[in-house]
Amino acid sequence: MRISIFLSYPNPHRKQQAQFIEKINKHLLDRGFSPRTLGVTDYDMDAPLKAIRRLMLESNGMITIAFRRTLVEKGAVRADADLDDCAPSPISSVWWTSPYCQIEPAMAYQLGLPVLIFREKDVVAEGLLEKGVIGMYMPEFDLSKPIDAYFDSNEWHDIIARWEGFVRAVVEAKGNPPKLF
Repeated sequence: MRISIFLSYPNPHRKQQAQFIEKINKHLLDRGFSPRTLGVTDYDMDAPLKAIRRLMLESNGMITIAFRRTLVEKGAVRADADLDDCAPSPISSVWWTSPYCQIEPAMAYQLGLPVLIFREKDVVAEGLLEKGVIGMYMPEFDLSKPIDAYFDSNEWHDIIARWEGFVRAVVEAKGNPPKLF
């Protein structure tokens, strides 16, 4: 029986992003996992957060891939700041990802699921996308380089093996009866 995991990512809009998802899916399937993605493998008529929660409750771990999605060519953070210690700061050529790359891992974390977040190079590292926020190392990948190079790297092998171990521990723990003391 395959181990159900929640695989979350914004809809790819570049070939390299689609290939990255294919590689992750293939790895997970080869290792006995069943990656499930709302709107791809699973569908639900309820409100998105309710559907996400339902799918997470059926899962044993989560992987989020924070792809580049929105490019801000020129802007300002705190543009209308009027406090002395809070000056506006200009930004240019900044990438953001989908807000669900923040929401879904936060939900999984609150359920106690092992969470692994991959962040595409240049996506703003804020909130859950900051290194160390959820405790596990957050790898950054660069799709301007060959995809196979990343999946052959020690970083990939080490981090995915560690996450897989956490997920298998969840599966084992779910099978145990509750402890009274």
